[in-house]
Amino acid sequence: MSTTAPARERQSLVDALRGFALLGILVVNIATFASPFYGMGVPDPMAQSAAERAALFMRSFLFETKFYLLFSFLFGYSFTLQMDSAERDGKAFAPRMLRRLLGLWVLGLLHAVVLYHGDILTTYAAIGGVLLLLRRRGDGFMAFCAVALVLVTSLLWASLGYLMTRAGIDADTRSLHAEAMAALHAYRGTPATVIAQHLRELAQVWVVLALAQAPTALAMFLAGFIAGRRGLLANAAAHRTLFKRLVICGLLIGLPGAVVYGLSTMRVGDGGREVVGFGLGLLTAPFLTAAYASALLLFFQTPRGQGLVAWLAPAGRMALSNYLLQSLVCAWIFLAYGLRLIGSVGPLGGFAFAFSIFAAQLVLSRWWMGRFAYGPVEWLLRAFTLLEWPSMRKAQRVKSVES
Repeated sequence: MSTTAPARERQSLVDALRGFALLGILVVNIATFASPFYGMGVPDPMAQSAAERAALFMRSFLFETKFYLLFSFLFGYSFTLQMDSAERDGKAFAPRMLRRLLGLWVLGLLHAVVLYHGDILTTYAAIGGVLLLLRRRGDGFMAFCAVALVLVTSLLWASLGYLMTRAGIDADTRSLHAEAMAALHAYRGTPATVIAQHLRELAQVWVVLALAQAPTALAMFLAGFIAGRRGLLANAAAHRTLFKRLVICGLLIGLPGAVVYGLSTMRVGDGGREVVGFGLGLLTAPFLTAAYASALLLFFQTPRGQGLVAWLAPAGRMALSNYLLQSLVCAWIFLAYGLRLIGSVGPLGGFAFAFSIFAAQLVLSRWWMGRFAYGPVEWLLRAFTLLEWPSMRKAQRVKSVES
């Protein structure tokens, strides 16, 4: 059986996975918009009933620390497609990619200050430069770096949690509760107080970004780059056995770690054990992420799966626009830009909002991509990357290019 496939088919699988990742990212991000108590280690007043606490656990268990890894893997995979596109165009790849990363960083900075302090785009732009430097290294070196990044990062956090437990260091719940209430007041205030609060939190969140999210995202960049260089998604049917093994292995290793992580997030005031659980979650999350992706790739090869691809792929093709649109809608719903519902919606309501927003995005994306070649933000970023104005209308698009 041939292991090659048309670029259009390859892109549809990558885009469908990216569309799926958008849902998981929204489920996690909306929790930050909905509650100032998220990640503070103190009880959320809106998550006290059994049903709400069950939803809180399911969010940690199934979604947190998994979906940004899938997005990162696909970023690395698409990196190879962009290299191929530059080669076809006869253009130097490095200057083109550096402009793309710079544009991504600017968009991420604006996103972080105005809409969502948990932005991932600036991190992607920074570590994308690392991938650019390493792009000529062999697969063995990249695989070693990816494994080392995950192991060292998870060990660092688990060790920190262990030391906190041995030292009897617990969270100062009174101070943390006061901090959450101050954030609630700021987010319900005015657009100016929202931006000021984002700037305050950006000064604190860099530790988690630099010591947890960035290294694990880079590990997945490298894994995705290896997969892209080997054409793993060029013909998914040729790799069914691999995907089945990844599902089994990913579930066996990933699920227990996710359970421990999920339970640790429920132990408010026990900072040491929560940090240990976080470290174990970082270690096992890539396995569960691999299981998610592999199971989807197997399902995509069925008749019903092809129908799901038809809905997910358009959303994935304009993933950057959709990611920013999610934050824009959530900022309007929960912050002082609009309805000010922050602090009044529990985890169950967060799930309802997330799935409703994502369903609307699927419909909107399918309509948009049926008429246009790029999402609006993708078009803008592409124009800056190529230093030319690409044709927006789908009918004007002459050749297939990787976005």
